[in-house]
Amino acid sequence: MIKVSVIVPCYNEEPTIRLLLEALWGQTFPRAEMEVVISDGMSTDGTRAEIAEFQKKHRGLKVTVVDNMRQTIPSAVNRAIEAARGKIIVRLDAHSKPYPEYVENCVKALEARHGDNVGGVWEIQAGAKTWIAESIAVAAAHPLGVGDALYRHAKQAAEVDTVPFGAFKRTLINQVGPFDESLLTNEDYEFNARVRKAGGRIWLDPSIRSIYFARATLLELARQYWRYGYWKWRMLRRYPNTLRWRQALPPLFVLSLVGLFLGSLVFPFTKFILLFELLVYFFVCLVAGIHARFRFNRSLVSLGLPLAIPVMHIAWGSGFLWSLLTSGYRKHG
Repeated sequence: MIKVSVIVPCYNEEPTIRLLLEALWGQTFPRAEMEVVISDGMSTDGTRAEIAEFQKKHRGLKVTVVDNMRQTIPSAVNRAIEAARGKIIVRLDAHSKPYPEYVENCVKALEARHGDNVGGVWEIQAGAKTWIAESIAVAAAHPLGVGDALYRHAKQAAEVDTVPFGAFKRTLINQVGPFDESLLTNEDYEFNARVRKAGGRIWLDPSIRSIYFARATLLELARQYWRYGYWKWRMLRRYPNTLRWRQALPPLFVLSLVGLFLGSLVFPFTKFILLFELLVYFFVCLVAGIHARFRFNRSLVSLGLPLAIPVMHIAWGSGFLWSLLTSGYRKHG
């Protein structure tokens, strides 16, 4: 009897999908009570071939692939939930590699009623064996890059606003509804906002651990964080009280850069304020890079971190401001 359905949104994940499936095969939770449902957005690489090859060699774990014709993350999650048979849904990402006790600890936390949606801590690893990929992985877990996001560095279990991926009983969908398919990113945060609004709890347990493979290049990182910022504003329009201080800083930073640059065209002294702001900002990033270089014993991180963190901040802030500007224009235009 299937008790747990592990659902995985997926699109062109040939390099990492096998790592995820091998990690699920090695779970301490009984395989006979677990299934994997992969919701694939019609991948054009070798993702499905990798899945098929795994299925041939690991028949003790039921793996099902469903088509996600809309090719978005929330639609992928919903299609997978619709196909799932388990009473407990454990969401994972095709870029992730859960620890062996991941599913078991999710089930324990839910059955102990610690929370209605439970999750754990990400351990960020490089998406490629290059110095910039390693720097991006460090930046994605650094407090200067992600602020106070507990799922990146928590040591104690706690009630939180959101968790990565998340595990919940199927009945929760009946209570708060499925994932919002009009949000192409931040759909998990929006889902958790509805859970909290309905009186539920989001619980982070550090014993629930997974490895997450960060983006490998600065361009991929910029695209990712632009999406995060863009769709964050769309979500905040519905739940403005969910805004946190760390989320307001990147758009304010970008706004200050744009404002000071435009101001310098009229008031020449303004360019010195802009230069001072940039020097202070990059000095802080450089200090963080030097500290990370000795902490992780990676010499080039001292150069890569001052590149990756500004990309994260500027892309996120720009996406947020562009979303704010264009949504306002459509509303009143």
